Amino acid sequence: MSATAERPLLFLDINGPLIPFGSPKPPPPAASADDGNPLLARLDPGVGARLLALGCPLIWATTWMDEANEVVAPRLGLPRLPVLDLSEADGPSLRGLHWKTRPLVEWADGRPFVWVDDEIGAVDRQWVAAAHPGPALLHRVDPARGLQDSDFRALGDWLAALDHPS
Repeated sequence: MSATAERPLLFLDINGPLIPFGSPKPPPPAASADDGNPLLARLDPGVGARLLALGCPLIWATTWMDEANEVVAPRLGLPRLPVLDLSEADGPSLRGLHWKTRPLVEWADGRPFVWVDDEIGAVDRQWVAAAHPGPALLHRVDPARGLQDSDFRALGDWLAALDHPS
C-alpha cells in the first residue's frame, strides 16, 4: 500500500472479541451493577489503545449498534466510532454466509478492510474473495479468550504486508 493510500478499515465485533465468553474468573460482584451487564467487567481497558495503535479507522460491526459508543467505547478509551448499520442485514442470504458479511463489503466499497469477529466462517471468506476487489483480512477470534497478543500480531503482520508488499 502506498504512503498516500488510505489505511484499511477495521470492522470490530464486541461479543467474543472484546467480551470473551470463557473468562477464567467470574466478573467481580460490583460488575453486576455495571449498566446491568455483568459481562462488561470482562472488557480489557488496554485493548482500546492497542486497536488505535493499528492506525486503522475503526467501525463497530456489532449487534450493540449505537450502544457500543455509549457503553463499550468509554471503557476502552475509544472515541465515538461509526456503526455499521445492520438493521437490514437479516434479509435473504446464502446458506452459511454471516449476516454481517454483505453490509461490511458494501461499506468497504472496494477499500482494504479487516473484520474482527468470532463468527467468521469459510463461506464468508469465499464470498468476500469473490465479491470484494480489495485486500481483506477476515480474522476470527476465539470467543472463549477474546483478543489476545497473537491476534494483534496477526493483524499487525497483515497491515505491515499491505504497507510493504514484496
